[in-house]
This record gives sequence, C-alpha cells and structure tokens, in this order.
Amino acid sequence: MSHQSAADGRAEGRLARPPGGRRRWTSFIADDSTDGKVVRGLHEQMNPQHRLRVEHDAHTLLIHLSDEDGGGWTTIAVDRVTRQWAVAQDFRQADTARGAYDALYDQ
Repeated sequence: MSHQSAADGRAEGRLARPPGGRRRWTSFIADDSTDGKVVRGLHEQMNPQHRLRVEHDAHTLLIHLSDEDGGGWTTIAVDRVTRQWAVAQDFRQADTARGAYDALYDQ
C-alpha cells in the first residue's frame, strides 16, 4: 500500500459499479464488554479484522477504517464546524491520523 492523501475530497476518477443486483447492506458491530470497559471499536461481523473507530475533540472528527484484512488504515479527518475533510492512507493508524489532520488544517 502506498501513502495517499486527498485534501480536496475527490478521488482520481470513478470506479466501475460492482457486479450484481441488490445486495444486503450490513453494519459494523461492537463486541460485548466483558470487563465493564467501554467498547470503542467496531468490526465487521463476518470479518473481525475489518475495523472502524471514531475519535474526536472539540474541533475534529477522526474516522479510522482498517483494510479488509486489517493490514492498513484509511483515516478521514472532518472539521466539525465546516464539514471540510481530508483523507490519508498508510500502514499505521497513527500515520494516517497525522496525515489526514495535517492535510485538513494549515500548519
């Protein structure tokens, strides 16, 4: 996987629509808390390595989505006031968080 960033919110071209007719959409789920701690991550029910996590502060939402096999990350940074956003992809969640955040805001 190569590092990618899209600060303007547009991909380079559109993908072909996946084959097939109607598909059943599903949601990511959280595991039950067994030790009383808050569950902060979600995962695909049939593929627990495909994970999703959202964190935030007063100004920014960071949406972290793992690759299907859990081997890399895509992070979307969203400004809470303007809803402008930036995306970064890399192997480590911390790197994508920093990349998306830095692409969203002036230094």
